[in-house]
Order: sequence, then C-alpha cells, then structure tokens
Amino acid sequence: MEYKELDVKSVISYLKDVDEVMDYFCGDDLEAKEIGNGNLNYVYLVSSISNPKKALIVKQAVPYLRCVGEEFALSRQRMTFEIRALLKFKNIVTSVIPKIYHASEDMSIVVMEFLDSHSILRDGLTSRVKYPNFSEHISTYLANTLFKTSSLCLDSTQKRELVYEFNANSELCKLTEDFVFTFAFMQNETNDEENVKNNPLAKKLFLDMEFKVKVLDLKYKFMTASDALIHGDLHTGSVMLNDKETFVIDPEFAFVGPFGFDIGALLANLVNNYIRHSVVTKDEDFKKYLLQMIKEVLELFNKKFLKLWEVQSDSALLIDGYIDANTASKYREKFLKEILRDSVGFAGCKMARRVFGVAGVAEIRGIENQKLRLDAEALVLKIAREFVIKYEKIDSIEDILEIIIAG
Repeated sequence: MEYKELDVKSVISYLKDVDEVMDYFCGDDLEAKEIGNGNLNYVYLVSSISNPKKALIVKQAVPYLRCVGEEFALSRQRMTFEIRALLKFKNIVTSVIPKIYHASEDMSIVVMEFLDSHSILRDGLTSRVKYPNFSEHISTYLANTLFKTSSLCLDSTQKRELVYEFNANSELCKLTEDFVFTFAFMQNETNDEENVKNNPLAKKLFLDMEFKVKVLDLKYKFMTASDALIHGDLHTGSVMLNDKETFVIDPEFAFVGPFGFDIGALLANLVNNYIRHSVVTKDEDFKKYLLQMIKEVLELFNKKFLKLWEVQSDSALLIDGYIDANTASKYREKFLKEILRDSVGFAGCKMARRVFGVAGVAEIRGIENQKLRLDAEALVLKIAREFVIKYEKIDSIEDILEIIIAG
C-alpha cells in the first residue's frame, strides 16, 4: 500500500480495512483522538463509541521530527525497525511486549494493545510507587533478548542476517551518537541554552577532557559493536507496568549494538530517579527501594543470562569440545563482567547528557525549585562522571551501588 499520512479521521477509514482490528472491535462505530507528546511519531487512541473500554493504540511515523515540524526531515523508515523489533522481541519474550494487532512497513504504522491499566515507569517511580515484579520481568526481557540475538546463541548465518535486517537504522543511531555522546558535552545550538548560559557546571563539563576521552571510547563501542539486537532507548518512559505486568514499548532505535547499552540506559534512569528523591523528597525508604531494585535487576540479569548460556551447546562463538568446562565457566564470568562494566559506562553517558542536552528528563529538569534543580544536576554529573571514568575498573554490583550512595 502506498504511504499516506493519517489523521484522526483517516486513521478510522484505514483501520476498517484491517480484519484483525475490526474483529477486535466487533463493530465499526469507532472514534480516534491524538494522544501523547512524543518527539518522533503520531499516536492515536482508537476506541469503540458504544464500548469505550474497547480501545487500541495506533502509532504512525511521519517523514519529519514530529516535535519540530516538517522543516526537520527524518526518514519514516524508523518505524520499519520498530515493527521488526517488536515482532522479534515478542517472539522471544511474549509476556513483556504488548499484543500487536496490525503492522505495515509500507504505511509506517503499528496497531497494538492499549495498556489502560498500566502506568509509565518514570511517572510511577517519581510518585514513589513500588512495583514488586519489575526486577523479575525486566531482567527476563534483558537476558533473553540480548542472549538470543547474539553470537552466543545464533549461528554465524543467523547473526549476519539479523545485522542485515536491522543495521540500516542509521538516522536514529546517528541521533544517539550526536545527542548521547557528543552535543551535550560541548557548546552546541541543540543544548538547553538557558541552563548552559553562565552555568559553572556546564563550563566544567565541557572542559573535562578526561571525561570526554572516556566518552569517545564508549561512543566507539556504540558505533562498532554488533553484540545483540538492542532496544536502543530503554529509559523508564519506554516501560509501562502495574503490580502484575511489565511491558516494553517504543523500540524505534533498535539495531544490533553493544550488550551494555540497554542495561546502561535503564540503570541511568533509575539512578536519576534516586537523585530526585535524594534532593526533592528526601525519602530514605524509597531511595533504599531504588537501590535494591538496581541490585536485583543487575543480579537477576546476570543469573538469567548465564543460565541461558550454560545450556547453549553450539553457537557462532563457541562449539562443544573447544574448551573444557572449567575454562568455559571462567570465560562466561569474565564476559558477564565486561557487560556490567560497559553498562556502567553507558549509564554515565546517558545520565550526563540529560543535564544540558536537548532531551532532559522530568526527574531532573522538571524540578521547579531552581536551587534544588542545580543540586540535582550537580549530583547527576558527579555520579555520571564516576561511572564514565571508572567503568573499566568496576568489579561488582556493590561497586556501582557505592558510587551512587557516595554521590
């Protein structure tokens, strides 16, 4: 089908020709409204007029950056990779990806389950909501998606086919290279100019060559490592959950990249939330909860990834009989430690870029009291710098927690 940009009226006409969607609604009395405030795409809530609880989410990419307008061209091919990633991840960890009712790469559109009884993780944690099953669910997602799309599991042909399928997602990879690893650490027109202006923290960061050289090392890993299929933007705004379920959404940045990037992105966001509560609410109980969550996520990921690897016989990397069992065990432990270290480094970049870069996070930039916000920014940059400078020397999860607690 030839691409056509949809609106609240034409999206209904489009959906009426999709059998699986119409079977879900059991009728054609539909209405649509635009929702969300995402930077990249248009999102519609389509519901039944007679039964409003019957609803689906429709997401369509347009050939420009939505938050700026048509003058900022951006290929809608990003939705191609989001669709492919959703379907791939759904096949690996069914319970953590919303149900997909329809997807069209030609139309750059996906229709999925409406998570009306779920909240965005960032909002929940900021409001001090505790989620008893999050660590279990997200570690399962991370361990399975990363291991089962890597050369530790796939054979050589399968891995190369996966790289071919995803690694043309060049525009969004370039956005990450620019906004996560570069522009936020120098004078650049895309930065939060009001915050940069006359700010000693900005001047200190922009002149910190030791930090910036380490960031270059991490940027190079991001650009060259083809470890596994990653979400590419796994922040706490890309997770929706309640007490019983956890869903990962919005993988438009997906490509075959470094193992540690998704883990690092999640770690960065959890630490940013910890910092908000350190500065704003001063809720020691919730801070302890966040530290425990970080510990559990990392420990469970390590345990589950290792278990998957231990029962894998042959792969592109390793075949039975190549090394003895004791050597294999030591090799796996060393390998997992390198993933942990890279995760910490990427977390530091992701944290620091939120302070002065174009895309701030509500936990920090949303602090209304100017003094408290400056305190939070200083703490973010201090912890982020420690993560980046020391990531290659991290030996345990306890090392990470010590850096966070020391502030």
